[in-house]
Amino acid sequence: MAKSRLIGDYPVIGIRPTIDGRRGVLKVRESLEEQTMNMAKSAAKLFEDNLRYSNGDPVKVVIADTTIGRVAEAAACQAKFEKEGVAITLTVTPCWCYGSETMDMDRNTIKAVWGFNGTERPGAVYLASVLATHAQKGLPAFGIYGHEVCEADDTSIPADVEEKLLRFGRAAVAVATMRGKSYLQIGSVTMGIGGSIMDQDFIESYLGMRVESIDEVEIIRRMSENIYDEEEYQKALKWTKENCPEGFDKNPEFIQKSPEQKEKDWEFIVKMMCIIKDLYNGNPNLPEGCEEEAVGHNAIVGGFQGQRQWTDFYPNCDFPEAMLNTSFDWNGPRETYVLATENDALNGLGMLFMKLLTNRAQMFADVRTYWSASACKRATGYEITGKAKEADGFIHLINSGACCLDACGEVKDENGNGVIKPWYEMTEEDMQACLKATTWNAADNGYFRGGGYSSRFLTRAEMPATMIRLNLVKGLGPVLQIAEGWTVNLPDEVSDILWKRTDYTWPCTWFSPRCDGKEGSPFKTAYDVMNNWGANHGAISYGHIGADLITMCSMLRIPVCMHNVPEEKIFRPAAWNAFGMDKEGADYRACKNFGPFYKK
Repeated sequence: MAKSRLIGDYPVIGIRPTIDGRRGVLKVRESLEEQTMNMAKSAAKLFEDNLRYSNGDPVKVVIADTTIGRVAEAAACQAKFEKEGVAITLTVTPCWCYGSETMDMDRNTIKAVWGFNGTERPGAVYLASVLATHAQKGLPAFGIYGHEVCEADDTSIPADVEEKLLRFGRAAVAVATMRGKSYLQIGSVTMGIGGSIMDQDFIESYLGMRVESIDEVEIIRRMSENIYDEEEYQKALKWTKENCPEGFDKNPEFIQKSPEQKEKDWEFIVKMMCIIKDLYNGNPNLPEGCEEEAVGHNAIVGGFQGQRQWTDFYPNCDFPEAMLNTSFDWNGPRETYVLATENDALNGLGMLFMKLLTNRAQMFADVRTYWSASACKRATGYEITGKAKEADGFIHLINSGACCLDACGEVKDENGNGVIKPWYEMTEEDMQACLKATTWNAADNGYFRGGGYSSRFLTRAEMPATMIRLNLVKGLGPVLQIAEGWTVNLPDEVSDILWKRTDYTWPCTWFSPRCDGKEGSPFKTAYDVMNNWGANHGAISYGHIGADLITMCSMLRIPVCMHNVPEEKIFRPAAWNAFGMDKEGADYRACKNFGPFYKK
């Protein structure tokens, strides 16, 4: 659908149809060939029809040339997969097979096994046997076994099996896509924020990525020496003037910039966005003599320090951050970038996880304030209802303009509900809805002495949402928090009263997590969620995708320390069952035991 911005091919899924190797007079193997290969074809079609890479293309799936009954065929399959770039394997079978001979022994692939639930042949026996062998050899695999017995000639995929196959596929493609790419930090630590203290070993060992670091002065150098695409810049500036209206200026008149100074700020921040794009992925259209700069850093995610050395002197990065995180720009709909404000790499990586799972724009926000039902009524006279009432309040998600414009909720589905669409489904009407809901207000001079502009909108839709935070804990390593919930649509007059108590020029979203009311639970109320949150920032995605995140984290060996995902949706490798009956404790122990995927 769109050319990949990144160097390297997208990960391929390989299907391994394994079979009973016995031949002889009764032709055991021969009688199973068609059924086994049909399972592989059904799985391949499911993946191809439902999974997409971040550039919008359907995932590529290859099937072994033959069924795999003995080790020679397993070796032939692996040889093919290595040539095809397979990073993910699904082994399928309706019958007994020779486990250690037919299993995927490649330590670099992400693995699952689907054993058909039928009565004619013991597919479940093979599944249990080979999963035990995977665990014994330290090669964790996801086990998939349908709840209901199926007929031998049934080529359909049961709903519960389909759900697990797609959850595995989405998570595995996301994990494998990150491999070999870069986190680009522009600047360094922002105002002492721990998330912007770069831990290169974590990024290398757990994610298979590398860290690229440049000073913010590189942006000034490129501006000063005209190392940017002039045609692209002029196109971007014209589009910005036509589509990004200025809002009110909250600063006292004596420090407000003149119209001429504001015009120069607009030129600066638009040029800044063009340059950051070039830093991420290069640009073949840079001036002659700039061949080195044209290469880029192969960045799939990054962050911009900004405060305070930059923002005390230059216009802030809110416009580039907001627009790069949005699903469109002057060239129309396009794959979103991920650019973390304040170079909070841990939040940026959380945004990346969810972008790769959903292909949607991601929100970056402060987890700013908890409003209880009583506090809201005291301040506004309003009695909260719906999801907010169920959670006894809501959390104010707000930051200085880095949030994607898609989060305004003005894009609607066929039923009129607010949504954040995958980028390749965005229309001109959708883009205009986001732009018309957003003003660009002069930056607060108390925060940003150098000026600039912050995006400003109010999320006026109730949308399903998942908020996460990736944290690093000394002695423990990485952990992830997940809170599924909904954005809350408060009456405008109520929002205004609460919003004005903080910065009224920043994008505003109210969020209520799904709570259980249980004493001692981090999800008793919205207050308890915020009180247990591990950092000042959160990454927020459209949809309830916590189950996919849990599956993804198990692949990365990152334990999930807090979540409100329904128990029946949790899907981890079968080996996790050997680490105890308490699911969260078992997750910690398994992740520690198997260790980071890329640390050899």
